[in-house]
Amino acid sequence: MKSTWRWFGPADTVTLEKIVQAGVSGIVTSLHHIPTGDVWPVDEVVKRKQEIESAGLVWDVIESIPLSNDLKKMTGDWQTHLENYKQSIRNVAEAGVNVVCYNFMPVVDWTRTNLMYKLKNQAHALRFDIADFAAYDVYILQRDNARSDYDDDVLVRAEQRLQTMTEEEKVLLEKNIIAGLPGGEGSYDRESIRTEIEAFIALGEDGFRDNLFHFLKEVIPVAEEVGVLMCIHPDDPPFSLFGLPRVVSTAEDARKILGAVPSVSNGLTLCAGSFGARGDNDLVAMAREFGSHIHFVHLRNVTREADGSFYEAEHLGGDNDMVGLIGALLSEEKERAGQGRDDIEIAMRPDHGHLMGEEVGQTGVNPGYSYVGRLKGLAELHGVIHTLESMQAKGAAIK
Repeated sequence: MKSTWRWFGPADTVTLEKIVQAGVSGIVTSLHHIPTGDVWPVDEVVKRKQEIESAGLVWDVIESIPLSNDLKKMTGDWQTHLENYKQSIRNVAEAGVNVVCYNFMPVVDWTRTNLMYKLKNQAHALRFDIADFAAYDVYILQRDNARSDYDDDVLVRAEQRLQTMTEEEKVLLEKNIIAGLPGGEGSYDRESIRTEIEAFIALGEDGFRDNLFHFLKEVIPVAEEVGVLMCIHPDDPPFSLFGLPRVVSTAEDARKILGAVPSVSNGLTLCAGSFGARGDNDLVAMAREFGSHIHFVHLRNVTREADGSFYEAEHLGGDNDMVGLIGALLSEEKERAGQGRDDIEIAMRPDHGHLMGEEVGQTGVNPGYSYVGRLKGLAELHGVIHTLESMQAKGAAIK
């Protein structure tokens, strides 16, 4: 597997020099300054690529070329945005970057209710709490018919939470949910998010999935022509928020996506934390079933709770079988080598590290993207990978 690191560009507090020291060879990044829906110019891609290469690294994965809400809804300027997207795919291929991670989440990107959840060891993790989310959805945002989306027990706890929250805590909760997190399209206020939510709910799950399939039928042939591997990121969390349709949450969703446009360019980002936030997603089985279409991997772990809440665990802790997942991915790489594929190595990155040590309280640290926390996770993952690769080299079966 090829170790990579998420970098948020020149303004990132984690510099390319620090990333080299972390022991990776690849970078995962985006052109965050290009507005969503616009074409990525070749010269801008080349400029960023050269900056990365000057540090001795390689731009392995684009995460992401974002899709506008207009394109996801297929309203407004969606046709212009679609043509721009196709041109961007051609341009990144011309610049020599050929793996593109993207997502098709409606309205909100990856969502957490608490960005500073204190663990027993005093480090801080990201957390999604269903009662806190319901408190916001039902009582603060006051979305129409929101109550019908939650169990009675969750509603009771949500009301109790609301009664104990200070005004400052309510503002922070809203900021965490709708103000935008790293890699997302942008932020909302209450009125704008209500409007977007209503528009996507009106599409329904089938209509929203049809829009995704239309996007794939337009874009995948272009990607295949220029040698770009597209890999869709799962919903995070992998269930409905705000009553919105979700179409990349389960193994069955993945089967439908890959079957809609059969092509090696139509692939998956296997995000262990996103898919793994559902107990009914068997990550090892998914890696085996979809292995030939997995072009990128996010390795992180979560601890799930019975009501759907979860928090980001240590990379080798939590409820996901990280050792089994890595073993399945290494087996897939061995199979690719036997097939003579060019893309034998699967790029992976450690994801959502804990905030710890001297970085606690520092300004400019993106939530989930601390240096020390990810470095700790990367070291743990490297230990597993090295051990399994050594066993594989000695002829042991890696299952």
